[in-house]
Amino acid sequence: MPVGKPEFVFNPEPRCPVILLLDSSGSMDGQAIQELNKGIFTFKECVKEDGLASLRVEVAIISFGGSVSLVQSFVTIDQFMPPLLEASGATPMGEAIEYGLDLLEERKEIYRDSGIQYYRPWVWLITDGAPTDNWKNTAQRVRNADINRKICFFAVGVKGADMNILNQIATPERPPLLLNGLDFKNMFVWLSQSIRQVSNSKPGSGMVSLPPVGWCQAHV
Repeated sequence: MPVGKPEFVFNPEPRCPVILLLDSSGSMDGQAIQELNKGIFTFKECVKEDGLASLRVEVAIISFGGSVSLVQSFVTIDQFMPPLLEASGATPMGEAIEYGLDLLEERKEIYRDSGIQYYRPWVWLITDGAPTDNWKNTAQRVRNADINRKICFFAVGVKGADMNILNQIATPERPPLLLNGLDFKNMFVWLSQSIRQVSNSKPGSGMVSLPPVGWCQAHV
């Protein structure tokens, strides 16, 4: 029986944590940030259609534009209120990733203390630029965490993104993907379908078969 936090007493389902690391720097201003905001709403609506996933999938959002901000702390999809991001500033991507990984470790400790099972967390990075801070140590941390099955890290580049740097952050087994135009909607539909499949599996059972990807192209 879960103990401690009321959220786990009332909903003792295993948790499937997803962190969205979202570039909100000045270059995302205009249509890009508008489509990204619409995509986040689509993600909520699609996951919510699955009753079990809405109780198991937890989302947190960290934005990086000028500064790094925790826009949404971990909450299940049935409680999630999509934010409206605004674009400005530089691209502190390294700091944002570090923040996200630290946040995940804290959340996993809460799960363990509360007797809650959890799935391998997904970390989903979206950017249209290049880091304006130190990122090389962060890249090694990401790769170590992914190789040791502590996270599943995904990097998505929007037009203008430095895909060579993203290649050095993501693992060779899961290389960065280049978004087709501003097709955030179909990207988030795919993400929601994928995470729904994961959350309907047994925790610890490994990667499930994911839907075909049609919203992007692999960058070599």
